[in-house]
Order: sequence, then C-alpha cells, then structure tokens
Amino acid sequence: MVRILWLVGAYFLITSALMWAAPLSWYRLTPGVAAMGPFNLHFIRDIVLIFAVSGLAVLHGCRTGQRAVLLVGLAWPALHALFHILLWIERGVPLDTIALVNLAGLQLPVWTSLAIASSIEPKESHP
Repeated sequence: MVRILWLVGAYFLITSALMWAAPLSWYRLTPGVAAMGPFNLHFIRDIVLIFAVSGLAVLHGCRTGQRAVLLVGLAWPALHALFHILLWIERGVPLDTIALVNLAGLQLPVWTSLAIASSIEPKESHP
C-alpha cells in the first residue's frame, strides 16, 4: 500500500514539472481549467510550487515512515480536492470530461493516499 504513496508523491512532482515547463499547454489541455478564468502564469506557478512541496513531503514521509509528514504533504491536495468537489456541485454535478479528469487525476489519488497514510502507525520524528 505504501507503494501507492510513492506513486502519488511522484505524480505530484511530475505534475508540477509539466506545469512549470508547459504552463500554457497545461492551461489549454486540462479540462475545465480555462473555464475558471484567463491564463495567469503567476497563479499557475504558485500551484506548481505547492504541488512540488506536497510531492516532496509525501516522498519524504514514505522514505522515513513518518505518518505526520505524509499527512502534512497530503493536506493541501486534500483541501484542493474538497474545493473541486464544491466546484463540481456548483456546476450541477455533471458527469462530463471535467468530472472524470477531476475524479481520476485528483480525487482518487488524494483520498486513497490519505486513507493509506492515516492507517500508518505514528512514528516519532528524529531531529
């Protein structure tokens, strides 16, 4: 099960790298993003940095086995996923491409990872 956490941490880092390298392509190709407003490089780079920190924290938590680090790494993605659920509800709960991408690319990885991380026995951190 911890392998899933490794994959999700890597997924966050790969996502952030792709968004950094090709922000306009990410904006144009990710379903629903353009509907949220005009292209904003600064905002996209802010998201990139948050995903990168989250990915690094998840990977570090996997390496050290520290549940608290894993949970911190998953905190922003979980809040982000909740926000996307609210957006989906505001859109009328459609079963469309945007919802599918949200489910596969955000909801499933985040909530699965959070469940796995929560089941790990707490380990004391070492200074």
